[in-house]
Amino acid sequence: MTQPTPTASGLSQHQRKTLFLSSLGGALEFYDFVVFVFFATTMGALFFPADMPAWLRQAQTFGIFAAGYLARPLGGVLMAHFGDLAGRKRMFMFSILLMAVPTLLIGLLPTYAQIGIAAPILLLVLRILQGAAIGGEAPGAWVFVSEHVAPHHRNLACGSLSLGLLGGILLGSLVAQAVNAVFDETQLMAWGWRLPFLLGGVFGLLAMVLRRQLHETPVFTELRARQALAAELPLKTILRDHRGAVLRGMLLTWLLTAAVVVTILMMPTILQGMGIARHTALAGNTLAVLAAMAANLIAGALADRFGAGRVLALWSGLLGLTFWVFFHAAQAGAYSHALYALAGSAVGLTAMVPAIALSGFPAQVRFSGLSFSYNLAYAIAGGLTPVLLSLAMKGTPNAPALYIAGMAVLGVALGLWVQTTQGRAAKTT
Repeated sequence: MTQPTPTASGLSQHQRKTLFLSSLGGALEFYDFVVFVFFATTMGALFFPADMPAWLRQAQTFGIFAAGYLARPLGGVLMAHFGDLAGRKRMFMFSILLMAVPTLLIGLLPTYAQIGIAAPILLLVLRILQGAAIGGEAPGAWVFVSEHVAPHHRNLACGSLSLGLLGGILLGSLVAQAVNAVFDETQLMAWGWRLPFLLGGVFGLLAMVLRRQLHETPVFTELRARQALAAELPLKTILRDHRGAVLRGMLLTWLLTAAVVVTILMMPTILQGMGIARHTALAGNTLAVLAAMAANLIAGALADRFGAGRVLALWSGLLGLTFWVFFHAAQAGAYSHALYALAGSAVGLTAMVPAIALSGFPAQVRFSGLSFSYNLAYAIAGGLTPVLLSLAMKGTPNAPALYIAGMAVLGVALGLWVQTTQGRAAKTT
């Protein structure tokens, strides 16, 4: 079937459908990956010895959560390799299956009280499989949607996909709130915690059905027709010819990691540690995610019009300022839903990060280039951040605010650098 070519005037109906289905499928898969963190306290109590200190149990639970990030590079590189050589859509479908099955199995796992040390080990193995799946999903999805639109719509396309991924986090938050509202503590610990993971398996199957309606990207279809696919191992080309783009992609991913992991994923647990009720923390998280979703579309549209570098610098500064105010207010006992939502809106910078990162790689190795730089950085930063911040907060309670402030400075510097280099390139062409 011939696919519509992106036009200069805007998005075609086919492109809008592709963005919608990709975003919805990404939301369902990302739900599977992140729902774990919303039950971190419960999972820690169920999968580790009861006499373990609470802070150590939380650190080890976040460690298992982090294992999913550490597995991302291997899964991402393998799926990207075949995505560059065999097609984007095939890997887009496979990542769903690799995510859905482990999620379903987590919901069926026996606990530490039932099988002892084997329980956290099995949980770790399944978490690693989830990490391998998401390692191909996020970069593959960004490449997929960006290749279905014209370059001047790339930030909006990536923003819409990021909106979908954040929608998965929102869905996890809403499910967590519903489970906590319906079940008391005894029911939750006995079997209620299993429902979100079992539901995730169903979501995975639904996402597979949705993605069957998608078509291969016009860019890959043209490469295959011209027999212009990568002539050698894509990763070899990346490491030999595009090291600068890899470094830029890793730094951008570090910024994205800080925004998402700390502001969205960790904050409900951190807020509970400050004495804020679970339902209050989760309600605030819902507002923050909604704000981030809206901001992705706004930031993406602005970046396509005024330049990705400028908007990235602006949103990074917003992240540092709003998170600092929100976090210190919560520490002082003045927690505010509105401030949390404002900090969440700064996560809109995730619209520009993938669009800027993938622009540094040619189409033949684009999937591999983005996947390698994104997943390697996410494995390091995303994997270590929850554990290190949990430990750092024992001695420095405002460690998350200091960390986000540092990342905001990095984001402003990256944005200004990108805008400057793009401006120079435009003058020479």
